[in-house]
Amino acid sequence: MAQINYRTHLGMNDILPDETGKWQALEQLIHREAKKFNLEEIRTPIMEQTELIVRGVGQLTDIVSKEIFSFSRGDDNYVLRPECTAPVARAFTEHHLEQRGGTQKLYYIGPMFRAERPQKGRLRQFHQFGVEIMGSDDPVADVECIAFMMHIYEKVGITNTKLKINSIGDPESRDKYKEALVSYFEPVRNELSELSQKRLDKNPLRILDSKEEEDQPFIEQAPLIHDYLNEESAGHFNKVKEYLNQLGIDYETDPYLVRGLDYYTRTAFELISPDLGSQDALAGGGRYDLLVEEIGGPETPAVGFAAGIERLLIACDELDIELGEPKSVDVYIVTLGDSARTWGVQALPKLRAAGASATMDYMGRSMKAQMKDANRENALYTIIVGDHELEANSFTFRDMRKSEEEALSFEEILQKVK
Repeated sequence: MAQINYRTHLGMNDILPDETGKWQALEQLIHREAKKFNLEEIRTPIMEQTELIVRGVGQLTDIVSKEIFSFSRGDDNYVLRPECTAPVARAFTEHHLEQRGGTQKLYYIGPMFRAERPQKGRLRQFHQFGVEIMGSDDPVADVECIAFMMHIYEKVGITNTKLKINSIGDPESRDKYKEALVSYFEPVRNELSELSQKRLDKNPLRILDSKEEEDQPFIEQAPLIHDYLNEESAGHFNKVKEYLNQLGIDYETDPYLVRGLDYYTRTAFELISPDLGSQDALAGGGRYDLLVEEIGGPETPAVGFAAGIERLLIACDELDIELGEPKSVDVYIVTLGDSARTWGVQALPKLRAAGASATMDYMGRSMKAQMKDANRENALYTIIVGDHELEANSFTFRDMRKSEEEALSFEEILQKVK
């Protein structure tokens, strides 16, 4: 019978024990810092109804047109979530979170799925953390969202970043701007990419987000959104910039930053890092005041961002930033003989109850092999146990860092590890 070699799906990676320490350290940092910003965690299923993603993200986005993993069961159509803002908005609507009162300040960490061509920092299963602040149209919410995003990267140690911001206006401003874009792009329609030609009919604003080479000369000369913002939208954007200035957060205004999803209004922002090369985006987001109502919920202004964990870890590698502590165990029990192994099995839970991490040899190896394994496990201490030690209730307690040892009763050892 031929041997079958099973492998992960293209663009979906195993995260092995040598790497999980980094992930855990980052996740713990996010949880810890989120509490300082009074954010609450929300967890949604990785599977959502197709219609939610189509309505929330946009029919003409690359995500919906090219990149979703979709499947059916009976009459129901599902996708693996390609992003988490629409799912959070669905949870907000389904569970009437507005009835909790006040602004809902939510954050999440989890896997997303897009069927795109895998490359460095861009996988088919990838992980994001993000924030959704729902129920406030105040520029303070926009700035708090940006501030938390910047805060996480600063805490990690990634400071070589650039924040780009823009306003894409409210519906009134956007309608006027769309008319201007149609008037500008229509005479050169046949020179645009095929996707931009489709967008010209459905959502001309998305042409500005095109990465197609043939579109770039026309985008560079396109009308600017700032010339079409009404007084309210311009005032909102000016207030966002004023608060950023007061917080000492540097930014660059990019009039062509529109983000890749259709539900954004007003503020749009993106954080990039030169350390990532051509795929330089670390995080991005903006205001989406129309999304909750679009999917059947109450009128709810909101703002949020999403950040790629894999890309953050790549930046850490480029900058030699160490996340997490080296693997170690507090106590390794070295046993000689069956009686010692029985004693070791009974001692492990007592050491753990005292607050120590503890392990022992599972393979019945020699003392030399066990000491070598203790070094490999980066053990802080070893307890050496044999028949003589059991009779005397006096065990060799060895400090592996100092290469020093002393004879102690097990009760004395427990006091030390406490």
